[in-house]
Amino acid sequence: MERTDNDYLLLTPGPLTTSATVREAMLKDWCTWDEDYNTGVVQWIRQRLVTLATGQPGYSAVLIAGSGTASVEAVIGSAIPENGKLLVINNGAYGQRICQIADYLHIPVTELNRGECLPADPQAVADLLGRDKSITHVAMVHCETTTGMLNPLEAVCQVVKQSGRVMIVDAMSSFGGIPLDTGALGIDFLISSANKCIQGVPGFGFIIARQHRLEQCRRQARSLSLDLYDQWQCMEQHHGKWRFTSPTHTVRAFQQALKELEAEGGIAARHQRYTENQRRLVTGMQALGFRTLLPQQWHSPIITSFLSPSAPAYQFRAFYQQLKQRGFVIYPGKVSDADCFRIGNIGEIYPQDIDRLLMAVADSMDWQE
Repeated sequence: MERTDNDYLLLTPGPLTTSATVREAMLKDWCTWDEDYNTGVVQWIRQRLVTLATGQPGYSAVLIAGSGTASVEAVIGSAIPENGKLLVINNGAYGQRICQIADYLHIPVTELNRGECLPADPQAVADLLGRDKSITHVAMVHCETTTGMLNPLEAVCQVVKQSGRVMIVDAMSSFGGIPLDTGALGIDFLISSANKCIQGVPGFGFIIARQHRLEQCRRQARSLSLDLYDQWQCMEQHHGKWRFTSPTHTVRAFQQALKELEAEGGIAARHQRYTENQRRLVTGMQALGFRTLLPQQWHSPIITSFLSPSAPAYQFRAFYQQLKQRGFVIYPGKVSDADCFRIGNIGEIYPQDIDRLLMAVADSMDWQE
């Protein structure tokens, strides 16, 4: 659909293009002490997030100010005890970031590195957990937006659950856009952000976790502001109040985004739209001569990496600017040993937007002249 309220559409993994009504929700000021905000907005969001995540009891949601990385760091820094050890299943920049967080916090970490172009291997995880009994926690990125890889969440969770370890899932770019049941999968901590598939704006992330795992975080945090247990307890005991200043406008926008997710038909309907966007994108780009970095069976419906054209005249920067002038912003590549670029299709993006993008791409291929 045509839009006149934005200069361009963000075809990125977040921040992403939001609806006018989500942005309009930020036009009112809120008091962080007032029950209209704490009960009417924050508590409503927490309860709704748990409902979206699982139908099983025993889960709770915690909101953390900052980027999605802040929420990842809150979990890593709070959930792993002094004598704990973390296994990170790493096949991209965001798995590597979890390793970096653990290193900064002086947490022992074992890295199961798959490179950037292979999915996680559940059998390799099982073998490593069988050999190293000192590993207490396992972390994996569900959708690794370095490439657009969708890791085999169910199979890895089953291995971790059978081993009795704690499962941490970075679902930053998948929660709200890909159906999953946190409880049925045995996930202990699921982490995501306001500005991803829920289609809110940046400003905070959230953790959906088993309550007994949150209880175990007491006095384990390695940071004051990222103390997951204390933040959870404050929200539990004071009806949604944050310990420190809440990003009120962003939170209210997120509530509106959650309502719009429900109006669309929930996560299943949004997943269907994203999947159609991605299918149409790949089919159209291939018709124009582009090749994807990954095989189709490993693609997520979130973002896709395309190999750069081999033509000597091709320059990503020029291509980027051409598309921006035509109303679309794409992403540079993030893969270490492949020259590529990325196009996302989440957010307030519809199949007709992808069709318009493909026409813009065709008009911007100056290197063929």
